[in-house]
Amino acid sequence: MKWILQVSLILTLFTSCNNPQKKPKALPYFGNYDIVFSETNGVESIDTVYPKIPAFAYLNQDSVMITSKSMKGKVWIANFFFTSCPSICPPMISQMKRLNLLTQDLAPEVQFMSFSIDPKTDQPHVLRTYIKNNGIQTKNWYFFTGDEAKTHRLGVKHFMVHADKDPMAAGGFAHSDGLVLVDREGYVRGVYRGTQTEDVNRLNSDLRKLLDIEYGIKTKH
Repeated sequence: MKWILQVSLILTLFTSCNNPQKKPKALPYFGNYDIVFSETNGVESIDTVYPKIPAFAYLNQDSVMITSKSMKGKVWIANFFFTSCPSICPPMISQMKRLNLLTQDLAPEVQFMSFSIDPKTDQPHVLRTYIKNNGIQTKNWYFFTGDEAKTHRLGVKHFMVHADKDPMAAGGFAHSDGLVLVDREGYVRGVYRGTQTEDVNRLNSDLRKLLDIEYGIKTKH
């Protein structure tokens, strides 16, 4: 009997860990997870709980306050940048722009967002000028500016990309080139090298896979 209970426990753990949202899984979940034990009607279960992106609010390029709640129901693609960045930002934004164009057939389902890690400089009018100078269409793309410390913390702790002040880095800030894929429920499902064409192409493919398998939205592959 003890052996049977142990096997049952292992199977429960395996099922829970590999399918935390109780639906077909197209992509893995990212982040440090918690194991939660519970009991219902005398039946013990083990659930794997992954971290979600917390609620946030930012001014966009049009000086409109946008909340994460207002974007609920869409898949997000996010990055962290600053307009005066002389190193990885230009190629990263160029790849983000290319991805935005590649996914215009998915525009109603996907929200692009770029968080400035230098909000003191990157006020809405500066973001608008940056958008114009880079020929970016913003049909489904917000450029955000807000509290600097909170933005750095949001990037590192929740979107899982590095973002911080660094006087030794070009432009005074150090950050990764990560493009982050977040599902409709707020879970990080992938982080991709935003300066690498091959990785951005993989993001495009994974985005379509996520929408198809987990949300039943047929896309062009």
